[in-house]
Amino acid sequence: MPQPTDLAVRQKSRILEIAFDDGKTFSIPFELMRVYSPSAEVMGHGPGQETLQVGKREVGVTGVEPVGNYAIKPLFDDGHGSGIFTWAYLYKLGSEQDTLWADYMGRLHAAGFEGDSGREPGKVLPGAKVRSGCGHNH
Repeated sequence: MPQPTDLAVRQKSRILEIAFDDGKTFSIPFELMRVYSPSAEVMGHGPGQETLQVGKREVGVTGVEPVGNYAIKPLFDDGHGSGIFTWAYLYKLGSEQDTLWADYMGRLHAAGFEGDSGREPGKVLPGAKVRSGCGHNH
């Protein structure tokens, strides 16, 4: 598995830039990272338990914590901070961005959202069922 050689958090453009030792460099939008966070909150505890994330187009990252020598834990400004992004997972997000975006957009539209991230008020189609919040009881 390729190892990262450089990592930068770009607050203004809302992207994580990461370069790997195989020569590949990726610019991964924070939104993509947030909606595909490898946390139980987003992914659930098994297939079919995923929670569709909406309204994350403008999500920011307030910090990034290292996790050993194998991952990072981004702290998102919407309060989410439980996803551990391994180098392999970041490589996957970077290399499969087009497919992942298409899948995400398809799931948004299937849930009744017309917009690209569902964050515009009034864009939920009648009958759409969407969970709000982070899934935790506070």
